[in-house]
Amino acid sequence: MPAPQDTIRRFTVGHDDDGARLDRWFKRHLPQIGFNTISRWARTGQIRVDGKRARPEDRVEAGQEIRVPPGGESASGGAPQRQRIQLTDDELAEADAMVLHRDRAAIVLNKPPGLATQGGTGTKHHVDRLLEAFVPEEDSKVPRPRLVHRLDKDTSGVLLTAATPGSAAFFSKRFSGRSAKKIYWALVTGVPDISAGTIDLALAKQPGTGGEKMMPDPEGQPARTKYRVVDRAGNKAAWVELEPLTGRTHQLRVHMAAIGHPIVGDGKYGGQAAFLTGSISRKMHLHARRLIIDHPDGVPLDVTAPLPEHFAASMEQLGFDENASDALPETGPPPPSREEKKVAARRHAKDLRKERRGERRQRTTGTPKPGKPTTKRSAGVPVKKGGVKKGKGSPRPAARTSTKPAAKPPSRKPRGK
Repeated sequence: MPAPQDTIRRFTVGHDDDGARLDRWFKRHLPQIGFNTISRWARTGQIRVDGKRARPEDRVEAGQEIRVPPGGESASGGAPQRQRIQLTDDELAEADAMVLHRDRAAIVLNKPPGLATQGGTGTKHHVDRLLEAFVPEEDSKVPRPRLVHRLDKDTSGVLLTAATPGSAAFFSKRFSGRSAKKIYWALVTGVPDISAGTIDLALAKQPGTGGEKMMPDPEGQPARTKYRVVDRAGNKAAWVELEPLTGRTHQLRVHMAAIGHPIVGDGKYGGQAAFLTGSISRKMHLHARRLIIDHPDGVPLDVTAPLPEHFAASMEQLGFDENASDALPETGPPPPSREEKKVAARRHAKDLRKERRGERRQRTTGTPKPGKPTTKRSAGVPVKKGGVKKGKGSPRPAARTSTKPAAKPPSRKPRGK
């Protein structure tokens, strides 16, 4: 319920907003208050976090109390209510059928081919619209799920959505930091000469297409894709695993077409060469098979999506066994993100400084370094110049030898009687 305009409001920062900027917190929970108003309140000290003045760029922590002054709302005097999208029974059933996994932070879907991720000109039916199905009508406080990445309209498979604003920020950071591991399956025409490798080919938008088509361009954005041939149907087609190491638009499709093996059904980049004769479907054969990503609860999320009907039928006709690809090219946890690498580097530098401080202490106290013989001087025993100090039980020095001839004994004259 919106608070009256003439009273001070107090809010407690929730777990999902831990680490968020103050202005982002306002955008999530009090969107009716504009940024200019927030900045003015901050300058005049009217916004307080745990009783202290705060700036819009400050980070808030879970459990903190935010004091918000009265006013600042729209002319109606209250927070604008989000207009709910009314879904049909068929749309509700469609949304429910896509769910692969659901918990407090994530809703993972198996997007079918032909369904757009987001709306646009002439596109009214899309995943973003169907997310309304996961908001209970009786609880207006439950946030609407949010998209954190996307798939092309004709690409099927794993699509992750965030259940809360906090988890949306968490997952988005993993995607932007490239610590999320995504494995795609694809059928391509022909068979690559090299069975496994990395395609390193920069991409840029093709002029004159309105940004709807990409092309290889040495001056474009870096793009890298790992691939592995799982099986082949003679020289006709191959089944490949693809792992994008970057996230460029249409990256997998452009890269496979660039090496002469377009994805089956991808006429946009492969032309007529992308279609197989016979009963093989002309639909796109690109499927987001598996996603491995960190989860806010600590246990990584690992979800696999079954193949769509046309893809599974083509696999069977070409004689491919789905079980042959469950072993990923590289098993193990996702590679560390840039932030995790920085933390590890700082930790290593800190440990190195500690070791050097220990070495300096050893030199100061006279403690011998490991690996060096101990002498009496290094052990603090006084040593006189010119020899070793004798002590009880000390061995006697060896007799001196000389190369000079021995002196003759003095002669005696006989004494007279």
